[in-house]
Amino acid sequence: MRRFVQIVIFIVLAAPTAVYAVATQAEAPDFTLESLDGGNLRLEEYRGQVVLINFWASWCGPCRQEMPILDRLHQRYEDTGFSVLGVNVEEDSAPARKVVEKTNVTFPVLLDTKQIVSKLYELKAMPSTVVVDRDGNVRYVHKGYKPGDEHKYVEVVKALIRE
Repeated sequence: MRRFVQIVIFIVLAAPTAVYAVATQAEAPDFTLESLDGGNLRLEEYRGQVVLINFWASWCGPCRQEMPILDRLHQRYEDTGFSVLGVNVEEDSAPARKVVEKTNVTFPVLLDTKQIVSKLYELKAMPSTVVVDRDGNVRYVHKGYKPGDEHKYVEVVKALIRE
């Protein structure tokens, strides 16, 4: 038994540890993506603002449930130097377009059709939310969504706006 425990400990300690591209307090990886409106947007253009980046897909129920909530957050704090960027991760943009038309979101929706940014941010769950401060640093990462999670988003966003 003792030998088994030693082997398990060795495996755990020898296993490579994951290095996440998006760690709290690290600089948010910059990216440029096409928006549903047709133009390109670059994260760097939002430097000086607090930015909530939400990675989502049309097939994801919690993603669709969260969209109107994120839009209300965007509209409420937009005048204070805050923006929401929705990043759709699907290869085909048609389903994303339908969701956006149905929900009438007003924040920019970007298309990561080749999942380049998704890989850069090492997504592990849908939806995934990253909040970036005015200096371009990741300050909050949230995986998934369930009703009530938006209260934490509001808390984080308000604190960063006040900084």
